Amino acid sequence: MGLLSTITAPEDVRRLGPAQTRQLATEIRDFLVHNVSRTGGHLGPNLGVVELTIALHRVYDSPRDTLVFDTGHQSYVHKLLTGRQDFADLRKRGGLSGYPSRSESEHDVVENSHASTALSWADGIAKANEIGHHDDKHVVAVIGDGALTGGMAWEAINNIAAGRDRRLVIVVNDNGRSYSPTIGGVADHLATLRTTRGYEAFLAWGKRALQRTGPPGRFAYGWLHGLKKGLKDVVAPQGMFEDLGLKYVGPVDGHDVSAMEHALRRAKTYGGPVIVHAITEKGRGYIPAEEDVADRFHAVGKIHPETGLPVAPSRFGWTQVFAEELVEIGRRRPDVVAITAAMLHPVGMAPFAEEFPERTFDVGIAEQHAATSAAGMAFAGLHPVVAVYATFLNRAFDQVLMDVALHKAGVTFVLDRAGVTGADGPSHNGMWDMAMLRIVPGLRLAAPRDEATLRAALRAAVEVDDAPTVVRYPKGALDESIEAVETLEGVDVVARHTPGDGTSSPARVLVVGVGAMAAAGLAAGESLAAHGLAVDVVSPTWVLPAPERLVKMTGDHDLVVTLEDGVVDGGVGAMLAQRAAAQGIRTPFVHTGLPVAFLDHASREQIMSAQRMQAEDAVRDALATLSQE
Repeated sequence: MGLLSTITAPEDVRRLGPAQTRQLATEIRDFLVHNVSRTGGHLGPNLGVVELTIALHRVYDSPRDTLVFDTGHQSYVHKLLTGRQDFADLRKRGGLSGYPSRSESEHDVVENSHASTALSWADGIAKANEIGHHDDKHVVAVIGDGALTGGMAWEAINNIAAGRDRRLVIVVNDNGRSYSPTIGGVADHLATLRTTRGYEAFLAWGKRALQRTGPPGRFAYGWLHGLKKGLKDVVAPQGMFEDLGLKYVGPVDGHDVSAMEHALRRAKTYGGPVIVHAITEKGRGYIPAEEDVADRFHAVGKIHPETGLPVAPSRFGWTQVFAEELVEIGRRRPDVVAITAAMLHPVGMAPFAEEFPERTFDVGIAEQHAATSAAGMAFAGLHPVVAVYATFLNRAFDQVLMDVALHKAGVTFVLDRAGVTGADGPSHNGMWDMAMLRIVPGLRLAAPRDEATLRAALRAAVEVDDAPTVVRYPKGALDESIEAVETLEGVDVVARHTPGDGTSSPARVLVVGVGAMAAAGLAAGESLAAHGLAVDVVSPTWVLPAPERLVKMTGDHDLVVTLEDGVVDGGVGAMLAQRAAAQGIRTPFVHTGLPVAFLDHASREQIMSAQRMQAEDAVRDALATLSQE
């Protein structure tokens, strides 16, 4: 039996000797590769924080001391060390979440999958500890994987620095390989001095003593202080943090448990805010990850653990179509530029960056900045295309509204993974965008249903230079192509069903399938037709604002059924019903979509079934409504 199986809580980790911690680290890496290869998940980030997390739990007493991970996808090791070692159903319904989860463990605080927020959480918890006189409690925020590029993190640092007596430690998990660890006795000695209260008291005394001697003393103090700071900056890149009032320890080898423990203990005893700078290697110890130049196996599907190759090849997906079309547009339009928020490869902008590197801007995890910078580019004559996951546009809503829309900026936002994404849990379902964006004046939003409509929508979007445009599409493989049988003023009719006997006047039903729900709309139309109803099925690509022709069509039917993979309240269907009512149309509506709720992690199919979003659900509701008329 290995060591890992004996770890049921952090106190078990604290009982281990140095050799045993090294053995435990090896077992954890083997466990991660073996298990995550079966389920998929964030493999590379967790391989990189094994020793760092072991050291955290040896120095701090969770949950009495609060540990917050940013981003939360680097918390798998934390789960293992806090008694959660059943990874068989990781990210599946009923299994462990891919992020920290309060419902799983008292050791988890924040479901932290929207990056750059942990420092604000830590600041708030530390302030509460101070007010409650909990001087024996510590707060540790682990921030890495680019999260320190987010502006919110720096807002928090500015506030954290003001709390000189709050017991808060920021562990910077630097896996960007931009710094080399500083080694040697001088560096260790200076790091120790920087986290000693007596050192600060001595400096304060020296300043007072020298400055009392007049101009020569003030000159001497300034010279000595500058020499001290210059020497420290040569030894370690910490000047910026100390200028903010934060003590700095590091860089530390994040793969050396003893070194990490030593640094964390110094930080813990200081009694004020400290930054511990740990150098780690993403994908550490797993050769396929170490050799993956793109992202060190940041997130993987099911893979062969020996080779790292996918178990099944991925099907041609929505993101690939966007990637191809953006490059084609870029070749025709030298004014088109690409902006991404630290997700060049996941959102499909890497091919554009390869061909047009000077026209591609990765702004880091800074969606707000991305949106407003895009507005500036539009003002100066460019047409920016900003690609993010749909869930992350939530973070930039104010900028979309007040910087882009208010100024009628021609900016195109491309929302990948819109709708139900499933396995990544409540924070990653891209279900809020249509309801949120429908209130933005002038904004136009397209929800394509297949490859052809995605390409056409993107081409149309970049032609708009006086308003924001949005193109949204789901995660994964492409749906089958759905041809229009007729197009009426921009509204695609994809099916018509007319009863064959002609002896009666059946009820007329209009089925509106929005984007990825077009196929479900087709299936619902066929089923309703089988019940003897006259059915028209439409799939409008541009759904915001509501197409005028579609509004008029609602008045030509006895029932309207809408299907969308966003929230129903305030969504596209609700907007269509509101517009129809405003024109005096009294046709009843049946809406199929998502509730205003946070959905637990599960497969897309499981969520669609549980939330009654399948074609048969819409049919049952439609027939029930018609029976009451």
